[in-house]
Amino acid sequence: MVEHEKTGPLDSITWGLSRITMWLPAFIVAIIFFEVTMRYVFGRATMWVNETSLWVAGAVYLFAGLYSMQQRSHIRIYILYDLAPRWLRKTFDVISTICIVIFAVALIWGSYDEAVRKFLTWERFGTKFDPPIPATLKPLILVTMALLALQAISNLIYDWNTDQGETPLVEDLDELLKHVGADQPEARVASEASDVHSNAIDDKQN
Repeated sequence: MVEHEKTGPLDSITWGLSRITMWLPAFIVAIIFFEVTMRYVFGRATMWVNETSLWVAGAVYLFAGLYSMQQRSHIRIYILYDLAPRWLRKTFDVISTICIVIFAVALIWGSYDEAVRKFLTWERFGTKFDPPIPATLKPLILVTMALLALQAISNLIYDWNTDQGETPLVEDLDELLKHVGADQPEARVASEASDVHSNAIDDKQN
């Protein structure tokens, strides 16, 4: 995949987080492999791998969504978006950005007090390992949502004069034949008719 270029100051933050996040799944696989080895080979299961993998996977999920927003790779119904004229695409972009911002504001507004409380009390997971997953992931959700809303606004500003629609593959049959390097249909038919006529003349002469 070719990465979308950086278009604003927030993109540098998103790219930096993504470069860290891309290594986290490998870290999860490594500690799970360690857990399997310790449990079934040495008979000494760990008490921290399961919670740690959940902890890290939660962060990966959040940062992956932010990176997808910056790359414009979030879900979009391209069959409708690409058929729409440019002014209607802009309208779609504005509506989707407004919806994202409203959702982010509502989530932050409704969860801010709880996130602060969990962080200040350093709420833990309640297991034997007892990591502070609620105290860290809950505030991280709100921070990521704020960044995602700002990223959506940044994308809208940059893409306003840039057509983000897909280029149609072909306009009609003639364009398809041009695309594959073939002759025009009329020219091909005329050529075939000329060949038949020439062959008929040669047969008569022979």
